[in-house]
Amino acid sequence: MQIILLQRVEKLGQMGDVVEVSNGYARNFLLPQKKALRASKANLDLFQNQKTHLEAENLKRRDEAEAVAKKMDNVSITMIRQASETGHLYGSVRNADIADMLKVNGYGIARGQVHLDTPIKNLGIHKARVVLHPEVSIYVSIVVSRSEEEAAVEIKKAKISNSNSTEEAVAAEA
Repeated sequence: MQIILLQRVEKLGQMGDVVEVSNGYARNFLLPQKKALRASKANLDLFQNQKTHLEAENLKRRDEAEAVAKKMDNVSITMIRQASETGHLYGSVRNADIADMLKVNGYGIARGQVHLDTPIKNLGIHKARVVLHPEVSIYVSIVVSRSEEEAAVEIKKAKISNSNSTEEAVAAEA
């Protein structure tokens, strides 16, 4: 099915692109989420008439997302979980857990906005990508530990290793 994208869709295209997608993807996701229109002559004309309005609306949402991204810059959340002696978690930390913790900290993030490359199943410091807008995403640090004290130690270790690597990079340049 050919569709017209009403906003940027990751791995598919930009606003205004006419792309070919499977019927199920269009009917079950893109059309109900109002991310696309069927590519008919009438819809192409309708899109051309509304293009400036849609671009202005998209720009406004992107600016709002960038403001939230600045506010969330260097955000680190701590997750207390039970784990074995080897550091393997009993269970895992999911994107819903991260979104809930961000809500507790005052950020209105839905679980669909949190993307993990791999499931978090070990203690330590991990990164999760938070997509605030199709064009704006940030990374959030997640410290997974058995207790608050362990989390503080992990954060100190990370800060020390970051400062050491920065000093090594400066020394290598000289």
